[in-house]
Amino acid sequence: MSNKIIGAPSQLIKEYPFHVQFSLKPLIKYLNHRQISPDEPQPSISGDFRALLRDAETLCNSVEEIKHSERHRDLFQRLMSYVFSPVSWDSEAVAAVIPFTAEPVFVSPPFRRLFMDRDRSVIDRFIAQSNDRGRVIRAYLFILQQLYDIKVDFDYPIVRVISDPETGLDRHFNLKLDFRFVEARAKGEPKVLSSEEQAKVRKFLMEPDVLRTILPPDDYELHGFVVVQAVDITHSELLTALERDLIDKESIVSREGFLRLQQRLRTLFGRPDLVAGLAAIHDDQILLINTGSEMTENCIFADSRHVPITEFKGTVYERASRGSDIISVPDALKEHWPKHTAEEIIQSGFRSLLIAPLIYQDRFIGTFKVGAPRPDDLGPMETMMLKQVQPLFAMAVRRALDDLDNQIQRIIKRECTAIHPTVEWRFRHAALHHLEDIQQGKASEMEPILFRDVYPIYGISDIRGSTRERNRAIQKDLEEHLKLALRVVKYAGEAKPMDILQELARRVEVYLERIQNGLAASDEFSVVRFLREEVESVFPHLKMFGPKVLRAIEAYESAIDPNVGGIYRLRREYEEGVALLNDRLASYVDQEEAKIQALYPHYYERHRTDGVDYLIYVGASLQENGQFDELYLKNVRLWQLRVACGMAWYTEQLKPELKVPLETAHLILLQDTPLSIRFRFDEKRFDVDGAYDVRHEIIKSRIDKAVIKGKRERLTQPGKIAVVYSQPDEMREMLQHIDFLRSEGYLVGNPENVDLESLPGVQGLKALRIDVNLESGAISKGVAQNTILQGATA
Repeated sequence: MSNKIIGAPSQLIKEYPFHVQFSLKPLIKYLNHRQISPDEPQPSISGDFRALLRDAETLCNSVEEIKHSERHRDLFQRLMSYVFSPVSWDSEAVAAVIPFTAEPVFVSPPFRRLFMDRDRSVIDRFIAQSNDRGRVIRAYLFILQQLYDIKVDFDYPIVRVISDPETGLDRHFNLKLDFRFVEARAKGEPKVLSSEEQAKVRKFLMEPDVLRTILPPDDYELHGFVVVQAVDITHSELLTALERDLIDKESIVSREGFLRLQQRLRTLFGRPDLVAGLAAIHDDQILLINTGSEMTENCIFADSRHVPITEFKGTVYERASRGSDIISVPDALKEHWPKHTAEEIIQSGFRSLLIAPLIYQDRFIGTFKVGAPRPDDLGPMETMMLKQVQPLFAMAVRRALDDLDNQIQRIIKRECTAIHPTVEWRFRHAALHHLEDIQQGKASEMEPILFRDVYPIYGISDIRGSTRERNRAIQKDLEEHLKLALRVVKYAGEAKPMDILQELARRVEVYLERIQNGLAASDEFSVVRFLREEVESVFPHLKMFGPKVLRAIEAYESAIDPNVGGIYRLRREYEEGVALLNDRLASYVDQEEAKIQALYPHYYERHRTDGVDYLIYVGASLQENGQFDELYLKNVRLWQLRVACGMAWYTEQLKPELKVPLETAHLILLQDTPLSIRFRFDEKRFDVDGAYDVRHEIIKSRIDKAVIKGKRERLTQPGKIAVVYSQPDEMREMLQHIDFLRSEGYLVGNPENVDLESLPGVQGLKALRIDVNLESGAISKGVAQNTILQGATA
């Protein structure tokens, strides 16, 4: 336990407000007490121990004299052996220091190595971090406890961060202080504190400047020494610091943050050459982040490299994704890697690797790895430490991915509005690239969203004669409106025969005759304006023409809808009927589409006007994994024929609920030639791409008005399904589907095969037409559940 006794520099003591003095008397007193106390374990009962205590009584309290006197130095070290265990002397960082000054007197080798400067005369790093105010408060509390019996707990952790001189890594120490060998003395008689002073002392215990006015430091001395034990808490402190850092999402995606995390990991593992790497799974890509990346400070994976997941098939990363255990790679050069990854490993100098899968809510979201430059250099201890931080990085990656998705969604909503879930993956990729460019200060626009070689599936169930029914409702409402007005004017003329009233009645009759003979485009507006400005304006005066006129005016006003300024009875019945029919048919199509969406994802959009139409695209380019088979295409075409039967049957069942008679006609457009669709950012919708593909859009917009060639008959008819095609293969496939649905009871009769009159810009179209079995029990059974659901929400 041999060690040099260190002389205390006078400068630090002079700067401290209290007079402090190194002394062994408190220790000797303590040991004597232990020797005679029957309740205390005996340090020694040998004659040598008693002799030591007798000799120690004559030991000078001057550190310099102890240091330069061989006899005193030997006695001092023997006494200190009862304070510091010889067994742990070379392994524990302990020291004896002058009270409240951190001036060293006796230090262990580990303490000297960690806390003392090069000339080993002052614990420079220790003192540099000390708190002068805190040391003064501690001294006052010590004086108050020993001399005034005022006891206050003042125990707070003293943590110091020290750079290890061997590794250069930071280490964290909790400095535990033992004051058993310190005595407080008053110069002369201790001051007697009044009750007011005691109260003030208790109130301002943490205010040294106030305490000085009551207990001046010059009136007191502190003798003895303090035992300091530096306990290494690096492991727990680093875990806490890592958890604190990882709360901030920037810590794993910015260069500064990630380097700080890596430095903490190096300290935790005790390896200055350790390199960390992080990979996050986003859609079908791996976002690679590591210290070798050209990362900027304010980005969300912006500088990470995006690598398809397929590139890591057959590697240790794929093995890591299948479980939760950490995978050890003794020598990275002996593993199978993708070409670019192998080159990076050689350049980085990685040889040993530990790869930890990151799991969040039972879902694999990425990997976290640490590497060392030598083979077989990371073993079970490093695996155990990596396992401790594994959940912290999993939560951090999940938060960063959530934030990334939120930013992507904001871009998609701003640039593209709502996007169908099937193709959302493609918009996320584009938004991610757009976000990266913006965060790197580049001029950026959303990249084109184009899907090639997709098959269009189009169908429409149109309310037949909707324009005619709407015009008829308007006409009847206007007739009723004019008749009520004419009644008021005639009653007023009878009460007071005035030529002006006869003229006004004639003008009302002219409008009525015009409406009864047919409705022109401007009639609705002109009639309502005439009645409001010419007829209703005189009602206040006409009400004074007698009770008969007053009752006629009241009947007129009660019939008027205040929201539209006219009679709206038949039009309301018509609109309610159209809304009911649209609601039920749209809900039926949506629910049926959800079933085939579950079988094979596809793009789907549905619109409501006077009827319901839908558009579906299927194809390999719409799938993130690129999988497609024509079997799914044929299944969708059979599905749309079955759904058309259901919509015709639905219309028939809804007729008793409609106050206005409405019929629906059903049409399917076949196209066996794939096309390309492009998202139009200005219009925020998909559109066909290319001159040839525009033909399909033209047909869609005009086909519902098609007529059979050589006849004036509309192709679409209530109770029938029309299938428009242009190629013989399309006809053959649809005939197979028709034959199957006839056997199932959905369709009846033989299909008609007709040619269609040319449409503007489109020639050569043909069609199949067949009757729906509107009494079909098979259809009734197939849509029964939908009827229940729709009835509940209606």
